[in-house]
Amino acid sequence: MNDRYDTGNGGYGADPYEIVGYDEYGRPVYQQVTAQQAPHTQQAGYDPYAQQQGYGYDPYATGQQPPVPSYDSGQQPAYDPYAAQNPYDPYGTGTQQMPGHDPYGQAAAGGQQSRAAGQTAHIPHQPGPAQGPREPGERPAETRDGGERDYRTEQFAFVEDPDGDSEDVIDWLNFTENRTERREEARRRARSRLVALVVVLALVAVGGVGYLWYAGKLPGLSSAAAGPGTATPVGAQKRDVIVVHLHNTDKGGTSTALLVDNTTTKQGSTVLLPNNLALSDDSGATTTLAKSVDGDGSSGTRDQLDTVLGTNIQATWRLDTPYLQNLVDLVGNIDIDTNADVPDPSAKKAGAEPLVHKGSQQTLSGKMAVAYATYRASGENENAQLERFGQVMQGTLRKLSSDPSAAITTVQTLAQILDPPLTDNDLGTFLAKLSDLAKSGDYKTAMLPVQTDGTLSAKTSDSVVKDILGGTAKSPAAGSAVRVSVQNATGVKDDTEKARVVLLNGGFTFLDGGSPTGTQAVSKVLYAGASGRQNATEVAKTLGLPSSSVAKGTVSSGADVSVVLGQDYKPSAS
Repeated sequence: MNDRYDTGNGGYGADPYEIVGYDEYGRPVYQQVTAQQAPHTQQAGYDPYAQQQGYGYDPYATGQQPPVPSYDSGQQPAYDPYAAQNPYDPYGTGTQQMPGHDPYGQAAAGGQQSRAAGQTAHIPHQPGPAQGPREPGERPAETRDGGERDYRTEQFAFVEDPDGDSEDVIDWLNFTENRTERREEARRRARSRLVALVVVLALVAVGGVGYLWYAGKLPGLSSAAAGPGTATPVGAQKRDVIVVHLHNTDKGGTSTALLVDNTTTKQGSTVLLPNNLALSDDSGATTTLAKSVDGDGSSGTRDQLDTVLGTNIQATWRLDTPYLQNLVDLVGNIDIDTNADVPDPSAKKAGAEPLVHKGSQQTLSGKMAVAYATYRASGENENAQLERFGQVMQGTLRKLSSDPSAAITTVQTLAQILDPPLTDNDLGTFLAKLSDLAKSGDYKTAMLPVQTDGTLSAKTSDSVVKDILGGTAKSPAAGSAVRVSVQNATGVKDDTEKARVVLLNGGFTFLDGGSPTGTQAVSKVLYAGASGRQNATEVAKTLGLPSSSVAKGTVSSGADVSVVLGQDYKPSAS
């Protein structure tokens, strides 16, 4: 490789150069050989690097010239890299090295010739390590003893630049912190939602169980599983009760029922009351339900029922058959299961088409409903007709509106004068509640079991009096009613049952005396003692017999009055 600074080979320059040492980076330092030291070279050579100060080149502008080396006899530079020389200070610090120490391998001052005056060494410029612009306040690199640079850790950019000030590091930290916060916030929200859900489910469960307990519908406590009123004591249950009397304006007679709304168990009921139910009038005498309705009126009968049944009846609803017909027409007919063919009362010839047919889910208009509710076939007891009345009432409640305002409007449309304290609003609201129960299936109809003498038995009546009405049976004392023994000599078997119904409704105790041999034309009413004449006269009047049929005679055992029905007995007139 050619070296334009090469000496002794006729190089590019006029004067030869020689290596006099190395700088702190290990690069060679050159010096021009003077004419006295190298006579074979051209004295007036061209020096392209010449400067005004001479050929010496001071790269650090210190104003000092490097020392001039000596030559041997062959005009070659006597190069002694380890010779002791005056130290060369490239940085112009002015410091001197100790004798004998030459970090750059220069020869000692005593082993070289003195440099010629005005002669300077020319050192070609060689770039050092690149230095970037110094920051404000940055300290320059310091040198250690011997000229080596002393680099400090704070001079490096990666040390001076804290990690936290880096935009990438800040962005990454913000990202990780935000993501962690979002995750924690999501966990907190999830926990809050879970807790809220558990609380809501617990409240719903407690509320549902409480409602079922209050309504008596909990498994094992419901009326279907353990009888009515098991969840709540019977005496603590609240009931609204209205007594309704159906008056047959065409044929006479009445039918009575209790409409019951148990607000505790949410159960509705119709309790049918037989007409022979024994009651006590204001004077303490024994009477019957039918006789009380005809004679004592609504308020007296209601009080007597409260006494016998142990209930609290709020009001009385007198329902004549024309109003029942209008009510069924207003609700849009009813559908019930009929148990008999009912003839048309207005038919003028026998064998006419029945007004009501026997069958399942028969649709009845108002006229048909009244005919079915008051019908009693030949040979049937009075309770058969009472059960038909109960069917019509329950069917009407199912078709009535459950909206109180609409039910009130229906009652007002009847234009019926109600017995105080009952009003249109009270009756309409009460019927709307029963209608809702009837539509939901929480409604039933029950017959009050009454003994032959019209009294109630605790054993047979508890299922109705205690469980449905929440009362206690308190029938009048036994023996207070007049006991009447009846023998049927009319030749018509059904007359016995008809006489029984009439006597029971009149407040008498009926005793079946059997049927005598043959028939009799005239009926007889017999009493044993003078004290029994008044009772016998009352029995004859109740059966529709003339007063001439009353006579003193032999009375059957256990009876107060004996009756023998003759062919002159007319049941239709009784």
